[in-house]
Amino acid sequence: MRHIKVKKYIVTALASVFLVGCSDNILDEKPRAIFTPDYFSTPEGVMGGITSMYGHLRYMYGSGYFLNTGQIATDESTWGQNSDGNVKNLDFSGVGVINAQTSNTGIVWGATFPNINTASGVIENASKIGTISPALIAEARFFRAFDYFLLVQTFGGVPLDLGAGELKFNSSTVRTSVRNTVPEVYSKAIFPDLKQAVEDLPVAGRVTGGLTKTAARFYLAKAYLTFAWWLENPNNIPTYPASDRKDLDGHDAAWYYQQAYDVAVEAINNPGPFALLPSFYEVSVGKNDRNKEMLLYADHTETSSLYNGGDIGYSGGGFSTDYFAGWFGQFNYTGVRSSSSNTGWAAVSSVQREAEQHLGRPWTMLAPPIEVFKKTFADKTNDSRYDGTFTTVYRGNWAKAGITAPVLYNANYLPIANGDPVLTFLNEDTSGIDYSNSVFNSSIGAGVLPGRADFVIEPSVISRICYPGNWKLGPYRTDNGAGLGSPNGSSTRPFPIAKFSELYFVAAEAAVKGASVQGGKTARDLINVIRARAGKWTFDNNGNKVKTQDNSAAMTAATPMVIDIDYILAERSREYFGEGYRWYDLVRTQKWTEYGNSFSIAGATNPNDWKDHTVKVFTRTISPQNYLRPIPTSQLDGMQMSAEEKAAYQNPGY
Repeated sequence: MRHIKVKKYIVTALASVFLVGCSDNILDEKPRAIFTPDYFSTPEGVMGGITSMYGHLRYMYGSGYFLNTGQIATDESTWGQNSDGNVKNLDFSGVGVINAQTSNTGIVWGATFPNINTASGVIENASKIGTISPALIAEARFFRAFDYFLLVQTFGGVPLDLGAGELKFNSSTVRTSVRNTVPEVYSKAIFPDLKQAVEDLPVAGRVTGGLTKTAARFYLAKAYLTFAWWLENPNNIPTYPASDRKDLDGHDAAWYYQQAYDVAVEAINNPGPFALLPSFYEVSVGKNDRNKEMLLYADHTETSSLYNGGDIGYSGGGFSTDYFAGWFGQFNYTGVRSSSSNTGWAAVSSVQREAEQHLGRPWTMLAPPIEVFKKTFADKTNDSRYDGTFTTVYRGNWAKAGITAPVLYNANYLPIANGDPVLTFLNEDTSGIDYSNSVFNSSIGAGVLPGRADFVIEPSVISRICYPGNWKLGPYRTDNGAGLGSPNGSSTRPFPIAKFSELYFVAAEAAVKGASVQGGKTARDLINVIRARAGKWTFDNNGNKVKTQDNSAAMTAATPMVIDIDYILAERSREYFGEGYRWYDLVRTQKWTEYGNSFSIAGATNPNDWKDHTVKVFTRTISPQNYLRPIPTSQLDGMQMSAEEKAAYQNPGY
């Protein structure tokens, strides 16, 4: 299977991060196996290094397995019908055990350290040229801080010395390593680089998608927020390497919460070219990609497999930078059947695999628990975010596959045309649904309601096999013509990494944690900006029609007068569901055990039985040590250290 090959490629190419200072330059016309100080002493070398930093984002953002590490075992996701051990091992629900060798948590480690070394090479050498602007060097500072921030959230303390000294460029073979503490990583690497990036980056990016002051402010504010939680440590989660929960500069958690609030509000007040879009739908619809809400994204293109970072026709090319994350959240809708006859069931595949945002390649790897539909997205009438997150209506497209019948017969033998609903996931539970499929056989266990031509599934029977797909991450192509396009090719869309909207959440979270607020920007004020936008409909996504409706007053009126962390986390899930944020949100706020410890889902007794609507409650066993991921085995194997030293290097519990 292609995805296994990709995983192995990542490990092979990037795991030995301390052995050489290397980085695959996937955006350069002349890829280099190794960067040297001499290379970074030329303008061309500096630009090549910086180009590779943007390119390295693809090794993580867009990978289905990286998405999995941020989703699985949370209240948003559990394993789906086709999940392999890479997915199941991280679910903590009794179907696997997290493994430092095969659980994909090493993707971050393997992708970031080569880039950190490249960034250090640019920072050290670019200023010697005399023609390189501070703004360009600031891009390297941003990416070095970005990577260290991702590492420290994932693994705890990590090495600042890659073989040539702390934050120094290394070009020699080194097979030993010492991990720094969490406070050292923040105070020596993350905060200084991001503060300098805020000073030197331009208001508007030098290229489309280029780094800006607003992006740097966002990550500085989020780093302040995350470190404040770490200092406070409300649930006594252990850290590693062991260290006192003290800031090297002597500040307490309250100081950092205030800094997080102030920096985030500064970015909101001085956004540069960024802004919230008028409706939630417009943020994720494919035709609106690279919009002014996107602070950072891993870019792709449909014009070239090389520059896309993944095969644009059929994903068999082995690119380690494929964007295939959208496949993980899509169930196998191609199993649904209609009939060519209205007197006897003559099965026809009425929903074909298509490179279209509602559809795309289905892998059924990450399934949302029932609570997502009954609790997180309880309001599906006023709040547009449910409609703008999921594909809940699967429509006939058989003509694009060359099936000439203008009409097929579906539930109740009622006729449907191309474009009509074949399968609908209902917003609410409904009485009178016949799931027997004794006459009208959906082939996927969906039910029939009298008088309706579409098959239906209600929230209470959503299973590991059948569930609404993640529409936000679905494919978008302009080259499909009148056909199905290339649904098996990797996605050619930019993968969102940071959005302007999250500044409101960072500031609100800091305010809830005690930061002094500015007028008109209390936690409730900030969250209500997001909720007001969520109430504004500009398109009925699953109804496939324009919808001009403003429910913002109802949305803001429903916001509690005093909000807490739980409310912010609920809003974050509604805003960013399925995008890979959730594990990091729950680990930061130390709510992972509380939120992830149990869930319910159907199809539990036999994950290959479409008709199994048995709902079961599952429990997870998450220990405090699991709040840090294991150091990948490939890294430990490459180091010349004793078994005892390697054991001490590894995070406890693995």
